[in-house]
Amino acid sequence: MRILTRYVFREFLVPLFYCLCGFVSIYVLFELSGSFSRIADAKPPALTILKYFCGYLAPFFQYLAPAALMLATLYTMWTFCRHSEIVAMRANGIGFFTIVKPLLVVAFAMACFVAWVDEWYVPRIAQWAKQLRNERFDVAKAARADNIVYRNAKADRTWSIDQMLDVKGEHLKDVRVTIDRPNGARLMNIVAEKADYLDGEWWMSGVTVQHYDAAGGEIASPTPELDALSTRPFPQFGERPSDFIMQNRDWAYNSVADRLRHLRHHPDLSEKMRRKYEYDTWAQMLAPLACLVITLFAIPAGIASGRQSVFKGIVGALVMFFSFLACHRRNGRFGRRLAPSNPRGGSPPCGFSCARGVAILPPAVKLWYNSP
Repeated sequence: MRILTRYVFREFLVPLFYCLCGFVSIYVLFELSGSFSRIADAKPPALTILKYFCGYLAPFFQYLAPAALMLATLYTMWTFCRHSEIVAMRANGIGFFTIVKPLLVVAFAMACFVAWVDEWYVPRIAQWAKQLRNERFDVAKAARADNIVYRNAKADRTWSIDQMLDVKGEHLKDVRVTIDRPNGARLMNIVAEKADYLDGEWWMSGVTVQHYDAAGGEIASPTPELDALSTRPFPQFGERPSDFIMQNRDWAYNSVADRLRHLRHHPDLSEKMRRKYEYDTWAQMLAPLACLVITLFAIPAGIASGRQSVFKGIVGALVMFFSFLACHRRNGRFGRRLAPSNPRGGSPPCGFSCARGVAILPPAVKLWYNSP
């Protein structure tokens, strides 16, 4: 690695670390002011408290990371321009892309980390953190999920689960599965004392199966030997444990894969809800790109502010920071309202989903051309 590259990395990572720590500290202090009394009464282990705050902060990281990158990039480029370091680098034949490449590498790595947090970490921990707070930091109550009702409209199956025995949703107690015909008439009713998800299939114990004719009347079993088994598999059930967990999870905490699966299994959603869900899915899918877009915007903006006074540079950074948040919220509402929905379950145009970042590309390009 070249000396110049290491120098730019160091000058950029230090303010980025301070910005991230500052934002995280603000969120932690804000949340601690509202939950300190509950923590003091419950006295949970320190590891539980740490896990709770990680789960509380995880859904906000897709907003904190671009904001921290923007402020760190503005400060780094402002410092380089203020001390004429960019002029010295360019005078020695170093290309502008070589100078800013470390910033873009860090922004890309941060985008990958944001994608990992949104897709893997948030679905596993955010809902638990919310339930832990609602249960006044009682870990045993926060881990339980009772009285779950899941409707698979595509397969005309309805699951009623009294209790989920583990956090992964692979072991269920007192399960009832109702299967309907396409016209809404009852086809089969299955009641089981326990259901276990083993090797991609549902195995049920203590099973009672009831069959119905087209008129809804109970009839004798067409497969009496199979229905007489107390423990049997149901390979025709395509539901996964994540579907039941998702039923008790806030929509904002779901991964992209879970959201797409939910849209496929619920073709009966209203046009308004489908439009909202499709936009939210695309917005989360493209949210990590905000790290790159905001960094590309902040590089020329930082150079431009370096030619001004310190006060103007600080005010400009704050204005751009709050403009970024306002643009994100405004375009989010605009996209949910206008993004057309595909009635066959396709994806909406990407433009509405990435409007949070694309709206600021024209001024960024203009500043690129005006930078030295």
